[in-house]
Amino acid sequence: TLEVPDFKNALKQFQVLVEKTVAQKTKERLGLCIEDEDEMIDYDKFYTTTQTLFGPEVKDHNVKAFFRKISNNLDARTEWCEIFGYFIGESDGTSSQTKDENMIFLLSEKQQIPHAVLKRQDVITSIVKVPHLNFTVTSSQKGVLTIFDNQVILTQINFFIIPLGNIYGNQDTDWIAGCDFLHRLKFVVAVTTERTIIVWDYKSKGRQNNGFIIKPMENGLLCVCTVTKSDDLAKDTILMGDDKGYVYLLNVTADQFGLKRCKGKKESQLQALDSKTFNIVKRKLHDDWVVKVKYISELNCFGSCSSDSIRSFILDDIKRLKDNLPVKEFSVPKGVNAFTYCAKAKVIVTGG
Repeated sequence: TLEVPDFKNALKQFQVLVEKTVAQKTKERLGLCIEDEDEMIDYDKFYTTTQTLFGPEVKDHNVKAFFRKISNNLDARTEWCEIFGYFIGESDGTSSQTKDENMIFLLSEKQQIPHAVLKRQDVITSIVKVPHLNFTVTSSQKGVLTIFDNQVILTQINFFIIPLGNIYGNQDTDWIAGCDFLHRLKFVVAVTTERTIIVWDYKSKGRQNNGFIIKPMENGLLCVCTVTKSDDLAKDTILMGDDKGYVYLLNVTADQFGLKRCKGKKESQLQALDSKTFNIVKRKLHDDWVVKVKYISELNCFGSCSSDSIRSFILDDIKRLKDNLPVKEFSVPKGVNAFTYCAKAKVIVTGG
């Protein structure tokens, strides 16, 4: 452990590091160039410097959460204790009307749907409509995957109540970042910030909650989508983005999950699968976090976006993930946080 004078000096140096990082992120969002590239602070440099200052007591997941916080909100209030896992609690100004009930979304009839499992501190990270099956899939930050029809919860599972939360020893830092629906396999797929892919067989009944965990991925996953094509009925294609600027392509089939193997078992089945056994293609397309990836079937292209001011938005054929040919990229000051395509107007709208 550091002596008190050394610790105070380390705190001063850490504060300087934070101020430099915020100043750099501010310039990037304004579209200004960083004159000295050697002075640029990415996550790896931030983490290495922080661990040099405070030693091995600093854990990667806490530093990552701190770096994500100051990157997403340049005006965020921070304290040095957060890099040791002691995060500041925010005051809760929620009205008393919502204390006993969490409103996930409003139907056209203005009915509220209570969420019995979620605590008020949890938030929804994805809402995915599955029109041909007439239901909606949601994922929450703390690990709850839920399927609704237009009135009630059809089925639900909390992956952080069962062993997933113990894989890394601290489930509070392992967030589900997004989910989507696999149309061929009829599974739900979700990704987490702690390098894990979740595949859930929502059709299993009772205690037989069949789930699969594909791990470890190389970096923390931040977004996911599925590719809907009619040319291959035997597989599902998944696109994912991570916190290092990579976009991943993963094809999955029923055989990879051994769907015929345990029909007679009634206990919960949560199986870990080694990511090395899957053929996962990746390509670095951005210099910052990939915050959204989406397949646009009308254009037969995928899109990905990032807070990166140089390569903010990518739009190209999925084949570009498998080669090194140039991609169509667009620069937007301060980056792009969201995008969508309007087929009727034939335009792509971005938000930063």
